[in-house]
Amino acid sequence: MINYPPELNDPVLNKEERLAALRSWQKTRQGVNLPKGSGEINNHIHTIYSFSPYSPVMAALRARDSGLTAAGSVDHDSIAAALEMLEAAAILGIGGCVGFELRVSFKTGADGSPSQFAMRKINNPDSEGFAYMTVQGIPRPSIPAVAEFLKPVREQRLKRTRAMTTSANAILREAKVPEIDFEPDIYGKSKYAEGGEVTERHLLAAIADKFILKYGKGRKLAEALREKMGISVSPNIAAVLLDKDNPHYLYDLLGVFKSELLPGIFIQPDTEECITADSVTSFAESVGAVAAYAYLGDVGVSPTGDKKAEKFEDDFIEELFAELSRLGYRAVTYMPPRNTAEQLRRVQRLCAEWGFMEISGVDINSSRQSFNCPEVLRDEFRHLLDTTWALIAHERLASIDKRFGLFSTENPLASESLTQRLKIYAVLGKRLDLFHPEESAASLAVEIEKGRC
Repeated sequence: MINYPPELNDPVLNKEERLAALRSWQKTRQGVNLPKGSGEINNHIHTIYSFSPYSPVMAALRARDSGLTAAGSVDHDSIAAALEMLEAAAILGIGGCVGFELRVSFKTGADGSPSQFAMRKINNPDSEGFAYMTVQGIPRPSIPAVAEFLKPVREQRLKRTRAMTTSANAILREAKVPEIDFEPDIYGKSKYAEGGEVTERHLLAAIADKFILKYGKGRKLAEALREKMGISVSPNIAAVLLDKDNPHYLYDLLGVFKSELLPGIFIQPDTEECITADSVTSFAESVGAVAAYAYLGDVGVSPTGDKKAEKFEDDFIEELFAELSRLGYRAVTYMPPRNTAEQLRRVQRLCAEWGFMEISGVDINSSRQSFNCPEVLRDEFRHLLDTTWALIAHERLASIDKRFGLFSTENPLASESLTQRLKIYAVLGKRLDLFHPEESAASLAVEIEKGRC
């Protein structure tokens, strides 16, 4: 295990201090045999700006040291990690891209009446009629506009999380466990004041902290879960909770509370927090970004251990893709380790039929998760490597001029099919000088303008 300097992952430091620490760390590693790049990519790494053990610097570094050649930050309702992630990727010489994730409403149709999806669980385990999506490939000049767009969403979610904390405290009081003080225990441990988000995981982590404070780690805590909370865990989870030296203890306990406690305290979001899907796709288009639906699929065994077996969009996926097209989506993002081969073949077929770009990334929000996703190196998924490089090229080129965005109607390549544009942009992405991506993108833009691609 690599012993990283603590400054790289210190949430108290500002991004410039963490980036300076990364530059210094890189100098100490000159001449050291680093892991060879595997070609793997991951476009969906959460950071401390939503909920994660990793700063953007550490997320990029862990990706690089895991052999990834490209990595992207995606935080809930926040773009605050973006500049740090892009700078860190450039320091490390890997491809970097940025985006955000949020929940949107599918409750109304084109005429404003209730839609066929209003009472369905689409890809959101907690709510009917609300769905997760991402906006990715955000041009650098558009980052301030994205932050402003997300501000009301963040405010609504903060208010809802505060209300759920009141319900959680009632349960803690009954169990004779110390209560949560929202300001220091949740808000103060988040990056909300710097444009980040407060999520349900912040609340669950606070609950986990209070249980550890009361019972310590190990047998007493495991017994308290059963006796005080009526929570029985599987033998595998029991084993990790009995291990006092488990380095992932907080995240494992948080997973238990997410599965067993959250449903009892969860407050459904409203349409002020979960704004309409088409309002987000329209905004993404206006800033030159790519709006993507996040395919979940019926869940058998959850890779993160915090989702129960449950049915989602697979039974009505044909109708859903038609709706995605109507709503203005440009892409579908999915996670190869999460689904069966049959599920993903269907998604790939539908993406081809409806003209959606395919984007891949495995959400990282726990210290237990691996940064590696070797599945993308399999023949049936290798095209996801190219779409990642196309996304990176899109982001860099659209940062020069939104006309160069993959989906811009003013793109000199707009007459080409999406498949052909993706091929061209993938080549351009691989030609970027990853240590100086902005500068090298300028010459690529000239090539596009002059029809040399």
